[in-house]
Amino acid sequence: MKWIAGLGNPGAAYQNTRHNVGFMVVDELARRWDIAVTQNKCKALIGEGNVKGTKVVLIKPMTYMNLSGESVRGFLDYFKADREDGIIVYDDMDTEIGKIRLRYQGSAGGHNGIKSLIQHLGTQQFNRVRMGISRPQPGRSIVDYVLDNFPKSEHELLKAMVEQACDAIEYSLSNSFDNTMAKFNR
Repeated sequence: MKWIAGLGNPGAAYQNTRHNVGFMVVDELARRWDIAVTQNKCKALIGEGNVKGTKVVLIKPMTYMNLSGESVRGFLDYFKADREDGIIVYDDMDTEIGKIRLRYQGSAGGHNGIKSLIQHLGTQQFNRVRMGISRPQPGRSIVDYVLDNFPKSEHELLKAMVEQACDAIEYSLSNSFDNTMAKFNR
């Protein structure tokens, strides 16, 4: 079984914010693979399906970003899933808007959702797709920036970035994460 957890915040107010690009990727994968992400389990919305012969679970934690680790840990325990079979998708200010970066380990880098995951998983080693949102202009609050919607001028970059992340995740279903990183980290 493979699983993909997109990090974000629940509720319509956060739907199109920079902090919710993880949810955007899960929503696009759900559309591509015709999986309904509607089961309420493990403090998350979950959808299960079969993609090219592989069982796949899509996860959108409903705990708010700062507590994402609770939901993912609950999922792993409930489904007896392996951490190595998963991918965490989240926003990253250190990556330029429109770009993705795949990694299998690293610190939280100030990202509270990743801090929560590291705390609840007990390790920094888990597969991740970092979605570039760039840094705010000097003087702008980081909290306001990540909870703000993408401006219209970035919509095409956002769309292409979500597509590329989905392509990478789809590729990883039948290839190792190392091979996926080699192909998609340009």
